[in-house]
Amino acid sequence: MDPFESLPDREFYAPVFAPWLGWDDFGPIYRKAQPFTVVSPDRCWILYSLAQQAMQLDGNFYEAGVYRGGTAIILRDVILIGNRNGADKTLRLFDTFEGMPETDPDRDLHKPGDFSETFLDTVKTVLGDSDNIVFHPGLIPDTFAGLEDDRICFAHVDVDIYRSIQDCCEFIYPRLAPSGFMIFDDYGFPTCPGARQAVDEFFRDKPEVPLVLPTGQALVTRCA
Repeated sequence: MDPFESLPDREFYAPVFAPWLGWDDFGPIYRKAQPFTVVSPDRCWILYSLAQQAMQLDGNFYEAGVYRGGTAIILRDVILIGNRNGADKTLRLFDTFEGMPETDPDRDLHKPGDFSETFLDTVKTVLGDSDNIVFHPGLIPDTFAGLEDDRICFAHVDVDIYRSIQDCCEFIYPRLAPSGFMIFDDYGFPTCPGARQAVDEFFRDKPEVPLVLPTGQALVTRCA
């Protein structure tokens, strides 16, 4: 006899509670995103959870590295729900929408042109029309121009390579709201050694300490 047979949500224990398997409202949102992302369900759950908390903070949402738009779907849905309840958040999406730019062969394993299976018009179709989604196609940091006065509550940095992550940190961190989040998707993956190097170097002299997650991500929460 299973001693936990009557445990609420028993099907989501594997063996500990694993809500990324489709629990509650996350399930249908993730199913919409899944065909358009290579980000695993547990990492998507981290994004979903922190995005909900960030809705209570001052600032907008940034995603650097959009690829085909899967994780942007998750952020979009969180924002849509929050905005219906009185929030006023914008989701800003940064990507070449043409694949990986130049990389650093001394730090990165990715090559220029990787992840080129993406197109701006296709991602726009996937995400649909919304006044709260703004696309910034082109190279980082050039696409940050004009946003110097923006406030940021949540940033998903998924650009894989050293220089782009450095550029994201240099622009986003000074504009990150107190208690705001930066999530680095590629930090712990052996395919992206430049990602960890960039994050570690940037935060070496900062009060925040990147929290390395078992998902492979690293999380920074801005000190007040």
